Amino acid sequence: MRSSRAVHVFALAAVPLLLLASAARADDDGGCGADGAASQGADRARAKALKIAAFFSILVCGALGCCLPVLGRRVPALRADGDVFFLVKAFAAGVILATGFIHILPDAFEKLNSECLSGGPWKSFPFAGFGAMVGAIGTLVVDTVATGYFTRVHFKNSAGAGAGAEAVSGAAVGDEEKQQSAVASAAPHVDHDHDHDHDGHVHMHTHATHGHAHGSSAIVAAVGGAEGDKEHALRHRVIAQVLELGIVVHSVIIGISLGASEDPSTIKPLVVALSFHQMFEGMGLGGCIVQAKFKLRSIVTMVLFFCLTTPVGILVGIGISSVYNEDSPKALIVEGILNSVAAGILIYMALVDLLAEDFMNPKVQSRGKLQLGINVSMLVGAGLMSMLAKWA
Repeated sequence: MRSSRAVHVFALAAVPLLLLASAARADDDGGCGADGAASQGADRARAKALKIAAFFSILVCGALGCCLPVLGRRVPALRADGDVFFLVKAFAAGVILATGFIHILPDAFEKLNSECLSGGPWKSFPFAGFGAMVGAIGTLVVDTVATGYFTRVHFKNSAGAGAGAEAVSGAAVGDEEKQQSAVASAAPHVDHDHDHDHDGHVHMHTHATHGHAHGSSAIVAAVGGAEGDKEHALRHRVIAQVLELGIVVHSVIIGISLGASEDPSTIKPLVVALSFHQMFEGMGLGGCIVQAKFKLRSIVTMVLFFCLTTPVGILVGIGISSVYNEDSPKALIVEGILNSVAAGILIYMALVDLLAEDFMNPKVQSRGKLQLGINVSMLVGAGLMSMLAKWA
């Protein structure tokens, strides 16, 4: 089931690639912005070298950021229930929040309000804000529906396993009662009243044991741990997958834009900015993966998927750089809509699923220093990511 869900996420993430590929060729309406790189005399050879450097730099930084929380499970100070983990997660949530508000949403407004979109309704209606709202509402629907579905499946499996455990335990109790009855009938009847009381005592004790066996067997067989921990893990599995989807959508766009650019003065600052960008986002996603308690195969799949998205986008951008015009109306509309939806997804995830959950955690609420620490950590993350907007 998990592998099929991973395929679904991959298929959804491939949609931006297909849309941008279809919009790659410049339109025949004058080629708005088509004389950019060529007229500036961009050094294509130098730009290509910078793109290759960006490919490896973003790949390594993304892997480092995403793997730090995952590998931190072996370090006591970085475990999911530790204070340091709360601080790291708050920092990463601030980064994701700033990514949505400062990086992606303004870019969506810029694309959908471009002078190259002369016709149509694009300037008479705030489509970027509408797309962000749709993204946030859609995430809410997916979040609640998926959580409810997995919870119902979990309890259904628990009930089935509990019924099986009860049948096995009942058979064992029946055999034990038959043995006790045989022993009692074979014993000499010295005192009938005393034997009757003793039989009653054995019967009550047996059923008490039966009740204990049924409860523990059902939990161990169906849940695999504490009930609250299982529900918590199910919730974070939904969060991790939806968060990765939102990150992947805009990572594809960023990669294609960088790969298609032929101006070294534009690419150079993007290499550093996007490397930090991927590392910080990876920390946030890695924290969710740790709390979701995925198996090793699922963890490796999600980490690789995150790490490779932007580099693959760069390769696609390099491949279509000769025909791609980022200022063509089709490219502007596709990028603007996808960016606005991605911004809504990330803003919702950062505020509702990451920050609100940790800020209202009883452990945080009961400790003033920890509460102050995660607030400062969130502000530092959001501030640093906002500063990167100057270059990317």
